[in-house]
Amino acid sequence: MTIDDLLDIEKIKTTRHLYSHYYDGGEVDKLAALFTEDAVCEFGANYGGDWVGRKAIHENYRNFMSRYGGIFNVMHAVTNPWIMLKGPDRAIGRWYLLDLRTAEGTEDPLILFGIYDDEYRKSGDNWLIHRTRIHFLWPDRDVHPFRE
Repeated sequence: MTIDDLLDIEKIKTTRHLYSHYYDGGEVDKLAALFTEDAVCEFGANYGGDWVGRKAIHENYRNFMSRYGGIFNVMHAVTNPWIMLKGPDRAIGRWYLLDLRTAEGTEDPLILFGIYDDEYRKSGDNWLIHRTRIHFLWPDRDVHPFRE
């Protein structure tokens, strides 16, 4: 592994961290810009199914955020990153997800536990999300084979 590889891995981590920050902060334009034009979000039937393309991803996130509204009413805590470079412009990664409800008056903050299963593509000097799938672990269980 080279220094450049390590720098790329850190850039990928920043992309996933910004995803959480932008989602939780209600910044849908910045959130959608973290995806490739032809990206796919696989969220299962209970969360809107597959969203294909940046435009659809933007629209679906905007609609989803408007229903659960409020800046930082939810928090996506992502931990345990595992990232593997698969070439000069492709990588895969996995993250644990703790999704928490933080709105005032919330009695039970736990929304769900899951795992993000991601594929990233390099665009210029940045790494973007090309495909993401959530494996739901709790309270509902919907786990698929992981991709390599």
